[in-house]
Amino acid sequence: MTKTAPAYKRILLKLSGEALAANQGFGVDTKRIHEIAGEISEVQKLGVQVAIVVGGGNFFRGVAQQAKDMDRVSADHMGMLATVINALALQDALEKQSTYTRVMSAIEMNQVAEPFIRRRAIRHLEKNRVVIFAGGTGNPYFSTDTAASLRAMEIKADAIFKATKVDGIYDADPMKVDGARKFNHITYMDVLKLGLKVMDSTAISLCKDNNLPIVVFSLNQHGNIKRVVMGEKIGSVVSAEK
Repeated sequence: MTKTAPAYKRILLKLSGEALAANQGFGVDTKRIHEIAGEISEVQKLGVQVAIVVGGGNFFRGVAQQAKDMDRVSADHMGMLATVINALALQDALEKQSTYTRVMSAIEMNQVAEPFIRRRAIRHLEKNRVVIFAGGTGNPYFSTDTAASLRAMEIKADAIFKATKVDGIYDADPMKVDGARKFNHITYMDVLKLGLKVMDSTAISLCKDNNLPIVVFSLNQHGNIKRVVMGEKIGSVVSAEK
């Protein structure tokens, strides 16, 4: 039986930049971003407070092949700016759904986004605004996965929702390996020991130290964000105990 009340009060949704590009592979697919915004808006209307961290891989990634001859710090700063582009695109799509949204950037750029101030972010959430965190952590050498873990803890989120291309965590890439085994539930330590590419090790360690659950699920099936919020057992859960 489906629960009538959401299982989570405040969530941090981690989206990859590639999710916004959809099949284009680069840039923002306007149809796809409006579909995602519609799902987020639906969840927010249930009374769930939603914060989002979005990656920048659809434009530029500091550790990608395209940046191999660049200084790592410069490349990472370019990647952070790419996340701001995505955050603004997502804000526009959400506001077309009549969902009040704020973009907060770790890199100050006052003409386009608010600076990240923890208490202000929490206040926005309490006023039922969707908050999009851009600019990563503001520091090079840290991924947007780590930014998601950090922001989730700062706003005291109940869980991180990591929306991906696959329907959970597997012991091998299910798109390449037939018979890859799916984990419905796995501990932080097992993720680190097995070297699973759920999030990078810094992000997993942060979640482990602060006992913050991670729910990994597919964004490709419409309505999955709402299903997870309502407590349906889809995807994979990473927590301290099996």
